[in-house]
Amino acid sequence: MNDPATVKEGDMSQAANAKGRIMLACHDLTRIYREGPQDVTVLEGLELEVRAGERVAIVGSSGSGKTTLLNLLGGLDRPTRGEVLIADESLLDLGETALGRFRNRHIGFVYQFHHLLAEFTALENAALPLIVRGQSKKAAESRARELLIRVGIAERADHKPGELSGGERQRVAIARALVTDPSLVLMDEPTGNLDQTTAASILALMDELARTTACAFVIVTHDPSMAAHQDRVLKLDDGRLTEQLEPI
Repeated sequence: MNDPATVKEGDMSQAANAKGRIMLACHDLTRIYREGPQDVTVLEGLELEVRAGERVAIVGSSGSGKTTLLNLLGGLDRPTRGEVLIADESLLDLGETALGRFRNRHIGFVYQFHHLLAEFTALENAALPLIVRGQSKKAAESRARELLIRVGIAERADHKPGELSGGERQRVAIARALVTDPSLVLMDEPTGNLDQTTAASILALMDELARTTACAFVIVTHDPSMAAHQDRVLKLDDGRLTEQLEPI
């Protein structure tokens, strides 16, 4: 297997230049849903900043609003009040078409269930965001191959998801999320379906990516070891985020 710690000098330079830059900011972020005659407040007045190379874990009980928060951060839902800024651009200023293009350029998603396309190879799955953007198949796959090398799975590039292990599929999903050089990577239980050894390898990969990319990482998780491994842990409770200072 290729060494996932192998990093180009250009990648290191890009990460070093971006360090300290705020990649994600939320101000007064609020989401209220109407249920029959009542308003249900899921998130209220959230404030959050995440810088390039920083990994922030968000924990909370089921139903606390973690998925709602991820959807707002990813531009998949609109807030009732407040705003989300990614790379200094407010998502409120973007119409649906522009928002779709912005997500393709600036946001990578990694889910508990990898959502790879079964009929495509690992290489084709990783290249897909660039092909959607309009890049040629050759250029997109060249960039995707670089990412598969980086996440340590290049030798499986021509295999389809059904021929890959759970950990391998998740590495492909991470490569797909990073292929566009996003400003923000959102992860929803990225190790939730993995055994302990494989989860540890994904954690090590995330460490390396945080050091060597200009991305900010937001990870929603129920896994205490995953959360404790990040730079900061925030707890979502009663619609608000608080810094988690005690051991989880």
